[in-house]
Amino acid sequence: MNHVSFIWNIAESLRGPFKPSEYGSVVLPFTVLRRLDAVLASTKAQVLETTAGQPDSLPEKIRDLQLREASGHEFYNTSQFTMAKLTADPADLRENLASYLAGFSENVRDIFDRFKFDETINKLAEKNKLFSVTEKFAQANFHPSVVSNIQMGLVFEELIRWANERSNETAGDHYTPREVIALMVQLLFALDDDALTKPGTVRSIYDPTAGTGGMLSVADEYLHSVNPGIQLSLYGQDINDGSYAICKADMVIKGQDVDNIRLGDTLTEDHFEDKKFDYGLSNPPFGVDWKDQRTAVDDEYSKLGFNGRFGPGTPTVSDGAMLFLLHLVSKMRKPEDGGSRMAIVLNGSPLFSGGAGGGESNIRKWMLDNDLVEAIIGLPKDMFYNTGISTYVWVLSNRKTEDRKGRVQLIDCREMFTKLRKGLGSKRNELSPKNIENIVGLYAGFEDNEHSKILRNGDFLYRTITVERPLKLIWQATPVRIDAVFETKPVQKLSEADATALRATLDRLDPERAWRDRPLFLKALKDAAKAEGFTLPAPLLKVITSALGERDDTAVACTDAKGNPEPDASLRDTENVPWNEDVDDYITREVLPYAPDAWVDHAKTKEGAEIPFTRHFYQYVPPRPLEEIDRDLEEVMDQLRAMLVAVES
Repeated sequence: MNHVSFIWNIAESLRGPFKPSEYGSVVLPFTVLRRLDAVLASTKAQVLETTAGQPDSLPEKIRDLQLREASGHEFYNTSQFTMAKLTADPADLRENLASYLAGFSENVRDIFDRFKFDETINKLAEKNKLFSVTEKFAQANFHPSVVSNIQMGLVFEELIRWANERSNETAGDHYTPREVIALMVQLLFALDDDALTKPGTVRSIYDPTAGTGGMLSVADEYLHSVNPGIQLSLYGQDINDGSYAICKADMVIKGQDVDNIRLGDTLTEDHFEDKKFDYGLSNPPFGVDWKDQRTAVDDEYSKLGFNGRFGPGTPTVSDGAMLFLLHLVSKMRKPEDGGSRMAIVLNGSPLFSGGAGGGESNIRKWMLDNDLVEAIIGLPKDMFYNTGISTYVWVLSNRKTEDRKGRVQLIDCREMFTKLRKGLGSKRNELSPKNIENIVGLYAGFEDNEHSKILRNGDFLYRTITVERPLKLIWQATPVRIDAVFETKPVQKLSEADATALRATLDRLDPERAWRDRPLFLKALKDAAKAEGFTLPAPLLKVITSALGERDDTAVACTDAKGNPEPDASLRDTENVPWNEDVDDYITREVLPYAPDAWVDHAKTKEGAEIPFTRHFYQYVPPRPLEEIDRDLEEVMDQLRAMLVAVES
């Protein structure tokens, strides 16, 4: 029996009262309901017997534990109904179905609440479709002895994909292309195949942006294909009610612990605060701000520092992707406990956005300093449903092999793709199984070649130095400059008497003379003021000096009280110096030949990190020779002349 086709046929029967984009809201929760009904069938009697024997005074926690034990699962149903019994009473189906749903344990009831299943049932009843749909699902044999957890999971995943394709929502908001997930999963496990195939292997996988659970499902499918006996625990969290309901339902169908899927904003409500995981996968939102989470994130950063998730810093509020990067790192097991490997897909900005000393740069530097970046893979454009931008998979690890320690592998697979016959939203390209095999092969091979570059962590680090030039001014009391003095706000606030005295002071200065040494000019200015009986306070003296001065490279450099040259802010510049290069050597080679009087203000030096991915794969293509271009132009002109002659004739 083809269960997917069977369910699709039920969906097609909804045409009319329901739009194709609404079919998923009916068949997904009904599929879950029928599966749970079949799973709980064998222990239904024990659960009802246990329920009948529980006194009303029994604490809820103990009641729940007893019922879980009676059902043999992490969930149960205390209702007298089954789906078969529901269809035996068509007249009271709506009320009985509500009673049946209410009998589920809270962790399963939550799934149907998030599906808004009650609204769906009401609409089905209103359109006289409730009985026919319920009866058809009751006929499906989803018992575990007939359909295993893995098979049922595949059925549900196909339904999710099918529902997403027909949904009016932007698929990319809740759905990562399956082949991208397949690539990430294979990258995650490529170096661990030997360990994962051993009998009795136990592993945990976590997705902090689980969506509908696609990444967890593909990881589960892959690991069970290489080791059917593996004990795998899947954990996930998502902020969207509908996606959370689908993900949680998928995990229930796979036989996973239903309590391992949580609802909430990962950045503000970490529901797995005290847990660490062997593996992690994530596709966080691209380019989405974190204004709504800022108070909580900043509070954690300031109070907990490195004891929290965001110790290295926070990015600009316009893009929160790097917060998820740090969150994943915080979920790594300690190296002495076996360590972890994580894979996260991001857009291009986390590679290079922000200058030295900024949040993004500090995060990159901290991750490189702690040797956490194992590989970065550049994906083709137009891979996702809601964006055509460049995307990159970061592979993070705190248990690198010896040959990978202190190094980062960059893999360029931007041209490794297969064109779709028909685009889906922004998605124009996909990765074929062969593409994935080649990319994973490059990663596992860890060699320098056209598509793979092996670089040291330090190759991505740099210092931003501040280069200063001395302040050199000449002063001249021309009528134009004196007028400029009187246009300044401090001078305009002077009393009429003081303003008159100031003008008389400045008129005493020889307009033809240019002072190239500040001490000499200040002495002349003070002497003129003294002659007028006018006292120049320090703030006013500063205003006058600034207004009458003008930059001139022939002047004597201004110095401070200690005799050190004062910097000219208008000539200030910054230079990025590679981490492995001596700053003095760099200045001698790159700056002093062009500005012999320059110096570095070491107090302003900042450390930074960026990963210029495309630069490492740039290949220079020389321009065509001019002779060749001229020849092509002449051929075109000859064609145009021939066409013109033909028209005239």
